[in-house]
Amino acid sequence: MKAIAIDDEPMALEVVRSLAAKVPYLELVASFTDAFKALEYLQQEPIDLLFLDIKMPDITGLEFVTSLQKMPLVIFTTAYSEHAVTSFELDAVDYLLKPFSLARFVKACNKAQELYQLRSGADTSKDYLFLKTGYEQVKVLYDEILYMEAAGNYVTFVLRDKKLLTRMTISEASELLPAEKFTRVHRSYIVAKDRIDKIERHQVCVQGYEVPVGASYMQQLQV
Repeated sequence: MKAIAIDDEPMALEVVRSLAAKVPYLELVASFTDAFKALEYLQQEPIDLLFLDIKMPDITGLEFVTSLQKMPLVIFTTAYSEHAVTSFELDAVDYLLKPFSLARFVKACNKAQELYQLRSGADTSKDYLFLKTGYEQVKVLYDEILYMEAAGNYVTFVLRDKKLLTRMTISEASELLPAEKFTRVHRSYIVAKDRIDKIERHQVCVQGYEVPVGASYMQQLQV
């Protein structure tokens, strides 16, 4: 995985560089104390993983992430714990509290690698995907899926006859699914387009289930 690090403290960047050098599947290709220079870099050079401080001058790490058009995997690095909930709402892979150990750093990187491999292995030309549930990989046909509901870093796939819980974010689930068959209707929900029975003001009915629709998603449901 190619990664960059952003932190306004040079010593903090040195810690990330030192630890990243010990992770064999990770290549830290650049580091920045200036977030805006990092933004220019990202517009030219795609990366897989971003180590990002939260409290920085001019722009916070949270603001930086929401400004990105193409979202890499993100691990926040910070001395403050109060932004943890918000960071996970932004689908962050992990949240490292400074000072962090090599073991904690590697654990976060392992999570990122697992998600990276999941993204890389996605093939929407097939009519199915495999979902990891517990210790099993379960084959699921796209036609079996009614909708998906996210709760933090877990997504429940609601099928015709059962439900499957898997560890991923709603954004990662969206990347695994063909856009012609599925649509995001809410920050926490994706539905199968051809399973929608009725579109109402604030919800859609999907095979007897009522699924909420966010205001910003309603327009794309109009036909």
